This record gives sequence, structure tokens and C-alpha cells, in this order.
Amino acid sequence: MQSIFSKAEELKNEQKQAALCIVVDTKGSTPRKQGAKMIVFHDGTIYGTIGGGSIEKEVAEKAVELMASGKPAKFSFKLEEDLGMHCGGYAEVYIEPLNPNQKLFIFGAGHIGKALAGFARELDFAVTLIDPREGIFADKTFSSYNCINKDYFKAIEEAVFNDFTYIVIVTPKHSFDEEILAKIARKSHAYLGMIGSLRKVDLLKKRFLKEKILTKKELEKIDMPIGIKFLAESPQEIAVSIAAKLIDVRNTLNKSNY
Repeated sequence: MQSIFSKAEELKNEQKQAALCIVVDTKGSTPRKQGAKMIVFHDGTIYGTIGGGSIEKEVAEKAVELMASGKPAKFSFKLEEDLGMHCGGYAEVYIEPLNPNQKLFIFGAGHIGKALAGFARELDFAVTLIDPREGIFADKTFSSYNCINKDYFKAIEEAVFNDFTYIVIVTPKHSFDEEILAKIARKSHAYLGMIGSLRKVDLLKKRFLKEKILTKKELEKIDMPIGIKFLAESPQEIAVSIAAKLIDVRNTLNKSNY
């Protein structure tokens, strides 16, 4: 049987919601002792066991509830009084939702996209690079990423977006950037940023409002010009500013969940 922790990591990488449950303390007679673990899936099914019976059913139900908030919690059970279990002991169970590794879609695999992918991988983002240019992914350094070598808009249609998705638009043409932004802005995401000068961004906002492509409120949520603001010049420096913004957004969201 696969270990609980390797199974948990697999689920996070596969973007599947689940929760890790650990018996952290016991007294008296209990089905399992301190250290027993199980994983509860979104539908309430389990992997592993903390002893079966009423306590396992109750913990599974609480784990499913906690997945909605993403917040961990600890629960205490007097087995006979609370759950009608005749063994009559006491147990504490810690439940921690396994929030999926954040997906990062990078539209454009040029110098900035490539540099950002390297930083993002080290920061535990699940990186997907999207670029239709022939031979763009020939460099062996791309072998460690999920690379999609097809039309940007076809890739958008096939991709799955959720509240854990981060999106960075850094294609070689500003016209591509704008079209991708218009197509993707209303899809579920945690973060959306687009590269561009202040002037280009200003012109985009005016056109999008005039043509009713996006609302003012929707435009305000988009990080453009992209990244943490400092005097970045080289592709690597720009990638650092974007990576810093991703860290800031992720940590802010994580803090709000705890």
C-alpha cells in the first residue's frame, strides 16, 4: 500500500481535493492509537484508516466540511459519550485539508516565460507553458514542465481552470496578450497578470471598457503591468518580479484561509 504521505503529495499534484486526518492523542481503549492516519476524499471515501466505526465516519464528515474552507482543525471525541462506541476511550484527531498545488499557466515560452517557469517550479507551482511557435520547446530545459505547443485559444478551450489557478500572459505580441486576456479573464483563477507598458495597459483598459469586453471592476483585478514594481530590465529580472507577485498573492490567500 502506498504511504499516506506519498498519496497526499500525489493528490495535490493531481489537483484533487482531500484531507489528511491524524490521531494525535488517545487515552484508554481506542480502535487505533496516536499516529494512525487516513486520507478523506471529497466524496467522503477514505484511504487508510483511523480505526473504523463511528469515529471514522464522524471524522470523514468533518474532513469534507473543512475542505470547503481549506482550514485545518483538531477535534476531541469521548468515544462512548459522543459516539456511542463501547470501547469508551478518548481520542483527538487533527484534520488538514490538502490544498492542491497551484496550477500556473504561462502563455508565452520566450525568455521571460522560460525564466519564470524555472523560478515557479522551485516555488512548488505546477507549471504549464503554452506557445504555438514551431520548435519553441526544443530546448531540453523544457522537459521538466508540461508544455503545450498549440494555438493559444485552442489550449484555453482544453484547459481546466479553478480557484487555485494562476495565469501569466507574456507572449511575443501585445495583440496576442490582449486577445488571450479577453478570452480568459472571466475563467476561475487565483491570479491573472499580463505584461505591458503603462501606456499599452492604459490603452487596453480604455478599449476594453469602450467595447464592453470587460468591466472596470474586472479590469482592476488584473495585475498589469505585471509583477512587483521595481526597476527590472532583463528577462530574468522581470521574471523575478512576476515570481515575487505570485508569492505575495499565494501567501496572502493562504493567510486568509487560516
